[in-house]
Amino acid sequence: MDTDDGPAAIEQLSHSECWALLRKAKTGRVAVTHDGTPDIFPVNHVVDHGNIVYRTGTGALFRATLHHDVAFEVDGQDPETIQAWSVVVRGRATERLKIIEILDSLDVPIAPWQSGAKPRYVHIEPREVTGRRFTIAKGVQAQSTD
Repeated sequence: MDTDDGPAAIEQLSHSECWALLRKAKTGRVAVTHDGTPDIFPVNHVVDHGNIVYRTGTGALFRATLHHDVAFEVDGQDPETIQAWSVVVRGRATERLKIIEILDSLDVPIAPWQSGAKPRYVHIEPREVTGRRFTIAKGVQAQSTD
């Protein structure tokens, strides 16, 4: 809650709360450096064996992420509790290339939203996972994230 002394406190989420929210979220954003400038790509994802996994083609997102450090973010809000949350994963993006890894990835229940070939399964191997929750400021309209 807001007080006369300033904004409400930000609650740091536990590791398990962060992973629960990552599993629940339907979409996220991959933040990269692309052509020397920051860029963000929305993706649908799943959590698999402690990694964030998404499918992509061989375009800008694939080239900007492969074997680079990236940030992945999901967020949401609950209009009933008037709280918002955000989880950020920082790690290295890799493509699975060993046959056993490829076969394992094929079992991941993820279908890209955008049409076209998306044969690449990119895994973000987390190095750091952080999250926070806070009360939405008075006068700001909470929105459903469904």
